[in-house]
Amino acid sequence: MTKRALITGVTGQDGAYLAQLLLGEGYEVHGVVRRSSHSGVDDHRLRWLGVADSVRLHDGDMGDLSSLVRIVQETKPDEIYNLAAQSFVASSWRQPILTANITAVGVANMLEAMRIAAPQARFYQASSSEMYGLIQQPMQNEKTPFYPRSPYAVAKLYGHWITVNYRESFGMHASSGILFNHESPLRGEEFVTRKVTTGVARIKLGLARELRLGNIDAKRDWGHARDYVRAMWLMLQQEKPDDYVVATGVTTTVRDMCRIAFDHVGLDMETHLVIDPAFYRPAEVEVLLGDSTKARAKLGWSPKIALGELIREMVEADLARLKRGEGRSIPSGA
Repeated sequence: MTKRALITGVTGQDGAYLAQLLLGEGYEVHGVVRRSSHSGVDDHRLRWLGVADSVRLHDGDMGDLSSLVRIVQETKPDEIYNLAAQSFVASSWRQPILTANITAVGVANMLEAMRIAAPQARFYQASSSEMYGLIQQPMQNEKTPFYPRSPYAVAKLYGHWITVNYRESFGMHASSGILFNHESPLRGEEFVTRKVTTGVARIKLGLARELRLGNIDAKRDWGHARDYVRAMWLMLQQEKPDDYVVATGVTTTVRDMCRIAFDHVGLDMETHLVIDPAFYRPAEVEVLLGDSTKARAKLGWSPKIALGELIREMVEADLARLKRGEGRSIPSGA
């Protein structure tokens, strides 16, 4: 019998890669999308991966419980992947209430919809390494205390703990993946990796002279989104629900990530990189390094794509977009 999956945030980076993965596994895939003035282009990531015509989209909103209940009743999913969020840390400082309502309370809405309409389904919550914030241990695992440093991280922490509570209170098969930074050519340009790769591509093509960034000494554990959505799927194939850190276990500074991108196109980074204090966070997270021992042991998961390969893939994709005259081809959001 064909399995059915429901993905919130299906038009985002992770949602698109997850949809592609599930379709490859023989699933019937449904996605929740907000009504938008960008209707007709909001599925661009799905189209980039060639799966848009295979995903059935449903109009709903994470802030509207009634729409989520209706969608769950209509789709009767075996698995629900909650990837929807206001997902940009910088925007969470400018829109803290919206971030709380969607990234935090939206998780409770989705869990309630599932409890009402599909209690037998399996649930995945997209938690975030940003919850660790001001790190309490050099490497962060499932038992490391959280210390969020932004409205986004605080909202994600609510979503994480409400998932644990529904699992323990109602016996729901609900798991959380504490995902460290994961990128791809489908990232929005507001995220630092994509800002770097599209900036380098513009400089290489003579469309810009400089790349302006904030704290380039911040360290992150970066992986490829394609690897990380595989971990999401593996979590829901387990007999028992649980929480897992998903990470490469290797940190790289923003500075070194920039160097990979500039070196790939034969440019001198020092000539073009400008540090701009306007891009510093109000409360910086200096370093995040994930310990994915549990995911590797219990899920049999490991990352396949190295950072250098990821950044070079992103630079090449941005060069191709710009040569086609697309400019900012991946809009903000998701």
